[in-house]
Amino acid sequence: MARRPLPRILSNGGAQLARSRELARTAADGATDVLHPLITITRGLRRLASAGRRRWAETPKDRRGALLFLVASVLLVVALAPYGPLLAVITLMAAAAWQGRDRAPSAPAGPDASQAQRLKSLYEALVPYFSAAEDPEPLYAHGGDWGKVFSEYAFDSTGRIAHLVIGYPAYFTDGEPESRARIEHLLGAKSGRGREYHFAWDEEANQLTVRVLAPLPTDIAAQPFVTAPGETVLGFTDPTGVQRTLPLTHGSHGEERRDVPPVVWRTGIRSTEPHLLVAGQPGSGTSTLLRSIALQALHHGDVVIVDGGGTGEYACLTGRDGVLAVECGLTGALTSLEWAAQETERRLIAANRAHQAGDPPPEDTRRPLWLLLDRPSAFTHLAAADGREDPQSLLQVPLRHGRPANVTVVVAEQLDGLEGLSDPVRQHTRARVVLGPATVEELKAVLGAPPHTTPVDQVPPGRGYARLGSGPVHRLQVPATPDPYDDATSEAERQAVLDLLPPRTTPADEEPERLGAGVAEAARLDKAAMEKGAGVGTEEVAEAPAGAVDAEAAVAEPTT
Repeated sequence: MARRPLPRILSNGGAQLARSRELARTAADGATDVLHPLITITRGLRRLASAGRRRWAETPKDRRGALLFLVASVLLVVALAPYGPLLAVITLMAAAAWQGRDRAPSAPAGPDASQAQRLKSLYEALVPYFSAAEDPEPLYAHGGDWGKVFSEYAFDSTGRIAHLVIGYPAYFTDGEPESRARIEHLLGAKSGRGREYHFAWDEEANQLTVRVLAPLPTDIAAQPFVTAPGETVLGFTDPTGVQRTLPLTHGSHGEERRDVPPVVWRTGIRSTEPHLLVAGQPGSGTSTLLRSIALQALHHGDVVIVDGGGTGEYACLTGRDGVLAVECGLTGALTSLEWAAQETERRLIAANRAHQAGDPPPEDTRRPLWLLLDRPSAFTHLAAADGREDPQSLLQVPLRHGRPANVTVVVAEQLDGLEGLSDPVRQHTRARVVLGPATVEELKAVLGAPPHTTPVDQVPPGRGYARLGSGPVHRLQVPATPDPYDDATSEAERQAVLDLLPPRTTPADEEPERLGAGVAEAARLDKAAMEKGAGVGTEEVAEAPAGAVDAEAAVAEPTT
């Protein structure tokens, strides 16, 4: 069957439509130019009428009669005067044209003298880095034209550079981190210290975009976050860094509401970064972040806290519903972490048996268990002095097999104590956070990649950077979650934390007994699981003694 040709209007209709649109656009532009005076006068009449209505509304009622009499007298005089109506119309049109003019301030043609001098100085400072003696037509030369390389620029109210697009020669080694770091350090110093700059390198177009970042909000207190189970809000970042926002209240009394982009850390079975390492200087907010994580974790799971600093900053959580233990001593830390290792093994065995039987995992294996350790390296020296086991060695099973067992480990350590962390802690904590002032080398050593911004020396508490696995480095501001028992805490922040605390169900002096009962219960369940496994023919598990099951040999970690 032969194909019939399309009508001519359909075959070349695209070109005709394009020409028609161009003609219509040209006619509209011409009509706008011709009718521009009429548009200006109409806009002015509307503004004059609005001003008259406002004046009438502002006039007191007892004076409106006199105002009406005055207006009527003026109209009568104008009507009786020779050429009065014509002069009145001309005056009204002139006033309307004056009021309807475009009042937008005209943009300056270029930078002023001080701004031009700043750009010239910056250009001269870049000459040694972006020039080469073999270049026949260099973009950068002493005394050259800075307008050829600075295609876009903007200044803030203080006269400092706020936005800048820099072109550089193609032979510059923009793929080397050392070369980039030198340029970024120079631009940060010449554009003004004390601010954070974001650098975007376009290697294909040989352009560098520099912009000043607005400070992150520091008035966001602890509050219930709108997240799904398995999601933990570490803090808040720039709007361009993430594609999600959370509705929050902020301000001194929580009277303001707005959407803020968060840094969300996902844990659980499908997490790619199930464990977290937090590093920072003293007073940088690492304990604040751990308290914030604990308050969020208690909504859906249980928490064990080991405080190596011994400052008592987690005393508000003692005896709360879901808090299994808050330990500050070596003996309690060893007991808690030993129980956590056995609990991880028990969960793995129970989940594996359920999978082999085709049943869903037991309910007690699906409830998240969080292990929060603040400065665990402090116990290393105490354990070595007493000839006891290092508590960090007990973290190997929760770190290695915690993801399928719904066990999450969070370790907080000071930057000068990172060398005291064990190898399993450094290897399995792929989610990283650095708080407080830190050099680029320290950030790269902890996060695995340098940030795209210039770190500053003076930062508020809880301010830092976060990187989840191999993702990008985000700026981070931790929500204010202070110790409610601290006298230096404001009343609003103290009440915000107290409102999030679960009810106290266990007295503080009964916590060790509760943990001991948990260990005994875990041992009993392990023994029952072994006996049941022997009955169904699982010889490997039947031969292993209770409480000493090798989780790596007993179960295989499920892949997702």
